[in-house]
Amino acid sequence: MEKILVINPGSTSTKLACYDGDKEVWHESIAHDHTVLRGFASVCDQLDFRYDLLLKALADHGMTLSDFDAVAARGGPIAELHSGAYEVNDAMEAVIRTHPLDQHASLLGALLANRIEHEAGIPSYIYDAVSVNEMLPVCRITGVPVLPRVALIHNLNMRAAALRLCREKGWDYKEKTILVAHMGGGITVSLHQNGVVVDTVSDEDGPFSPERAGLLPVSFVLNMIDRGEIDADGVRRLIKGSGGLVAWLGTNDSRKVEEMIAAGDARAKLIYEAMAVNVAKSIGRLAPVVRGKVDAIILTGGIAYSDYFTGMIIPMVDWIAPVTVLPGENEMQSLAEGVLRVLRGEETARHYPDSE
Repeated sequence: MEKILVINPGSTSTKLACYDGDKEVWHESIAHDHTVLRGFASVCDQLDFRYDLLLKALADHGMTLSDFDAVAARGGPIAELHSGAYEVNDAMEAVIRTHPLDQHASLLGALLANRIEHEAGIPSYIYDAVSVNEMLPVCRITGVPVLPRVALIHNLNMRAAALRLCREKGWDYKEKTILVAHMGGGITVSLHQNGVVVDTVSDEDGPFSPERAGLLPVSFVLNMIDRGEIDADGVRRLIKGSGGLVAWLGTNDSRKVEEMIAAGDARAKLIYEAMAVNVAKSIGRLAPVVRGKVDAIILTGGIAYSDYFTGMIIPMVDWIAPVTVLPGENEMQSLAEGVLRVLRGEETARHYPDSE
């Protein structure tokens, strides 16, 4: 048996799935009322609430924790980690509860998995966490010593897309160099060289996206604050939530933007093209790190379903390397497949904290 329980907590839902090997048996998304979540002082305080809902969902499907051979949980912004699998443990939970890199509901993935391991004795893992940081030392440096570049990206889906392309082409992932752009509510780019994510463009230092501002001119933002046009909370909302397409066009839905363009909206066309140009520029921005020697470029994420959008990007970057479009986020499948590789002995899970 290779029954895997997949757990993916988000800000407004907890997604669950049961996999038998690499085949999905069932999945469920449990929506959470904003008013209920606001009653918790912190993300970690939601653990009991979400754990009880998880057990109820299993019961509704006629299952208990003892039916599973392993747990695959989403890894949030815990700490700087390597890519791949980590066994959850008390040391990881302690960091999440005291000083994670950021506060996000995805941190509950490891907390839920650790509780399951303690209470049911089931091997539990996180996989390709948001905070994977394997950047080369030279790529981490900024002009401010206390502000190094960080790697908070859509690592789970981007690495899964790179591994999928390698499987399809019969390549060894550890021998190839691949650029991957994840295009969703936020847009991030990663450079994979010989099995390591050596550089990244985060959603705060790269393209604007459906609901994020992307890279901003800091001095101009400070001038806006000095003039009283915006405060720190307003800047935070622009960075994540109300920037990008939302700020320009009033929607975070790229499909609606394309409808506006089809109806003859020249402004929407300009902004959408600008977003595509910014994605292409970020892809090109990483290529010099490997002297331009790139084997493939992948466009993935929800917006990659759009032939219109990918069709703008491809001609701008295919001179670097051939472009493959692998749309979708595929988080649940990616988590299951990652832990399945551990169960089958194809990959070894790391222990937190790393000894190296």
